[in-house]
Amino acid sequence: MHVLVIGAYGSAGSAAAGDLADHVGRDIDRLTLVDDGEPGGGLCILNGCMPSKEVLSTAAHRFQVRVDDRLDGEPPTIDLDRVVAEKNDHTESFAAHRRESVHELTDIDGVEFIDDTARFIDDRVVEVGDDRYEPDYVVIATGSSPFVPELPGMDGIDPMTSRDVLDATTLPDSGVVMGFGYVGIELVPYLAEAGVDLTVIEHDDRPIDEADPAFGDELMTLYREAFDVDILTNVYEQRIESTGDGVRLFVEGDDGEQAIAADELFAFTGRQPSLDGLGLETTAIEPGEGWVDDTMAASDDERVFVVGDVNDREPILHVAKEQGFAAADNILAHHAGEPMAPYDPIHHHVMFSGASVYPFARVGHTPATAEAAGHEVVTATRRAADDGVFKVKDLPHGLARLTVDAADGTVLGYQGLHAHADTM
Repeated sequence: MHVLVIGAYGSAGSAAAGDLADHVGRDIDRLTLVDDGEPGGGLCILNGCMPSKEVLSTAAHRFQVRVDDRLDGEPPTIDLDRVVAEKNDHTESFAAHRRESVHELTDIDGVEFIDDTARFIDDRVVEVGDDRYEPDYVVIATGSSPFVPELPGMDGIDPMTSRDVLDATTLPDSGVVMGFGYVGIELVPYLAEAGVDLTVIEHDDRPIDEADPAFGDELMTLYREAFDVDILTNVYEQRIESTGDGVRLFVEGDDGEQAIAADELFAFTGRQPSLDGLGLETTAIEPGEGWVDDTMAASDDERVFVVGDVNDREPILHVAKEQGFAAADNILAHHAGEPMAPYDPIHHHVMFSGASVYPFARVGHTPATAEAAGHEVVTATRRAADDGVFKVKDLPHGLARLTVDAADGTVLGYQGLHAHADTM
């Protein structure tokens, strides 16, 4: 059996590659790993979760000094040059470690790594450089890239995406933020602590759709009061225009249309699968809704597996890695004529909100999802302001909630927006 992995440096691709390499010489005859990343290391390490936590740590330190009334003096300013330089040093080191770990797999007879671009030219026929490969199985793990919506006037605007913010050594005095999901919720406090006056566009009543309403309400109160961020709710972007020295975004809500002027547009509007140039149009595979099933196999070709951000299911680091492991297991199962197992994870997300001082975490059910699954539930909720530990640590914001099966007391889920929620 021959398996070819496209995107071997990323979190999902390297997870699949590592698991598959353990079977080379037994179940697998040949394993070909391909990646054209420069420098290579995957989205999380280079432009995602790792560098974002680096910059958030500076915002956390400044925020806690600023809000602690037991401390005298002006809060320090964030030295963006030093932040970016240290971030780059760390991410380059992490990326080098990832590349080394992938390259070490080639010490196994039957494993090869190719630093080049892969492209399909037919069903499971892949061209890499000047060579053609016809593997039995292909793993696609090409990641994602920032998505900027097509809004009237956007073609005349060059918005700052998350990647731009992570590399910025200068920032504007003011900005308007489109996108208040995971990326926006994490980066808004960093920008605020760096001195940017922000207006955020929120389409719904509140953010954090996956949580009970109390958590989104708590987060908005925190951002408005502690970070001085203006959040407009139940409004939608209509068009945008350049003002020469900035932008003007027009939004519409229940009160009609209003214009928001700012120095910069920040577009934290999600990510899109990185499929350009992959040549899927030469195959039977048609990306779109439901194009990858729960086994991580493409619906149109069960010998092609699609893992990580590129499948557009859950663009989160630990999910990407678990999908990589699942794909490796299912390749071996399919080759052996055994049933493939669906990847069916327990919901487990962490969002480093509130400059990472007040992260949000959810594990398992909310009351609504538990009841939909047939459970009769009771809940237990505690606010940080009522807890002595958080009081003495001067961490008064937030709340936590347990969802419990009313019949036997089993804890079905936890939601937390409070200090140390990520460690729960």
